[in-house]
Amino acid sequence: MRIALTGASGRIGRRIADMALQQGHTLACMDQVSLPAELQRDGVTFVQSDMADYDALVAAFAGCDALIHMAAIPAPGRHADHVIHNNNVVGSYNAMRAAAEHGIMRICQASSVNAIGHAFSRQARYDYFPIDEAHPNYSEEPYSLSKWICEQQADSFVRRHEAMRIASMRFHFVVPERATAAAIYPVDSPTPGRHLWAWTHENAAADACLRSLTASFTGHEVFYIVAPITTVDVPSLELAARHFPDVPIVGDLSGNRSFFSSAKAERLLGWNHDATF
Repeated sequence: MRIALTGASGRIGRRIADMALQQGHTLACMDQVSLPAELQRDGVTFVQSDMADYDALVAAFAGCDALIHMAAIPAPGRHADHVIHNNNVVGSYNAMRAAAEHGIMRICQASSVNAIGHAFSRQARYDYFPIDEAHPNYSEEPYSLSKWICEQQADSFVRRHEAMRIASMRFHFVVPERATAAAIYPVDSPTPGRHLWAWTHENAAADACLRSLTASFTGHEVFYIVAPITTVDVPSLELAARHFPDVPIVGDLSGNRSFFSSAKAERLLGWNHDATF
């Protein structure tokens, strides 16, 4: 396939690009910063542009078979609230609309575990563990809200374009190894509600995105893409009892299993977090 990849210069974007090239795909890359030297290779074209430039997106996506949209402001705090919200929401809409102009019917976009409200809420609210895609939305700040709206935009696109297939990927702290996440989210963290000791390996994140382009689901689907174990070796049931005694346990939290369930991605995408490293 020829894959349009926005945010290609970012950490996840670079990993997706490298994995896609290894699989024999070609890439039409876009980012607002220059392309890293390691991606300046045969089979890669690059346009340096902002996601707000719709005409540049349309031109860059010409001849592509699929889109992976990773370009976004990845967290609050670095920009004004309205900038975060508007950048992410407009960028997602522009990418999907430009894809539709070219008849691109397979799309993957970066969402976040924060689409329901999580790390950046004043006080995170959880209705049950492990959290899955049916969990209610309690977003309250601009980043979480932007990711929730991006998912709603995907719903609207598949209603209008019935052959379109969109996967929204809810990643959690994408890192090169578990130890990196463990150093940030230790067992004695003072704010466990902001992370639930969760993480995602960068190879697993990239693999999930590429798998979503050929998986057999229909319409728009949201997927948690999170490691099956936490950053710590303390039993998850013990952590839940200590820090979240009022949150019901409705699934498997045995051992140090994650507080997020990625069972849907495993089932529909054939994805296995640990198979890629």
